[in-house]
Amino acid sequence: MSPVYDSNNIFAKILRGEAPCTRVYEDEVALAFMDIMPRAEGHLLVIPKAPARNILDLAPAALARFMPSVQKVAIAAKAAMAADGLSIMQFNESAGGQVVFHLHFHILPRWTGVELRPPGGPIEKSGKLAANAAKIAAALKES
Repeated sequence: MSPVYDSNNIFAKILRGEAPCTRVYEDEVALAFMDIMPRAEGHLLVIPKAPARNILDLAPAALARFMPSVQKVAIAAKAAMAADGLSIMQFNESAGGQVVFHLHFHILPRWTGVELRPPGGPIEKSGKLAANAAKIAAALKES
């Protein structure tokens, strides 16, 4: 039996407006917001609005509707941050590295020769998160 979705996880609370986030993008199926402990400049998360513990739990049709939002945000993040590339990460269950049990994709802009910061790093200042969010949001409007 697979674990049950916990509707009190932090991302579910963000979706309900019970916890803050620095929003970048929202559509009918997805929400994108800045990671508060970024491993790279412009690191953001894209989550489905549907309650899903991880990629193993989301219905294929819902996943198919969600993935274009992930791609759209990734394209904008790369452009906005003038990145050389991207790392897109998604983890499933504790053994797979998942920490928050709501499906989410990490979008990490990358530059040649620049290493990722370690996970669980310091919380970024809200002004820096807002500045990066504004850059990415502007790139989304241009697309």
